[in-house]
Amino acid sequence: MIHVIATIELNAGKRGDFLAEFRRLMPLVQAENGCIEYGPAVDVPTGLPLQDAIRPDAVVVIEKWADLPALHAHLQAPHMLDYRGRVKNFVLGVRLQILQPD
Repeated sequence: MIHVIATIELNAGKRGDFLAEFRRLMPLVQAENGCIEYGPAVDVPTGLPLQDAIRPDAVVVIEKWADLPALHAHLQAPHMLDYRGRVKNFVLGVRLQILQPD
């Protein structure tokens, strides 16, 4: 299994617009071969001293894939190419962490 943590930094005030597009995409991705989990998460203020500062203009996508070939296929899926075009004006940058259970 492959875990993906994608941190998406957004233009100020665009998180709602981004999430609307992301929610349109989710059923298509969740139907892909090898997709185990795929969904967005946002920071929650907790008051815990070790927590990083809350990021109002960020979304973290938490993904699980059966294997690396499934992840590669996902990245090239037509609906992903279309989605990237729809959100490109909202996104400042993306950071990926690709992990596997140990």
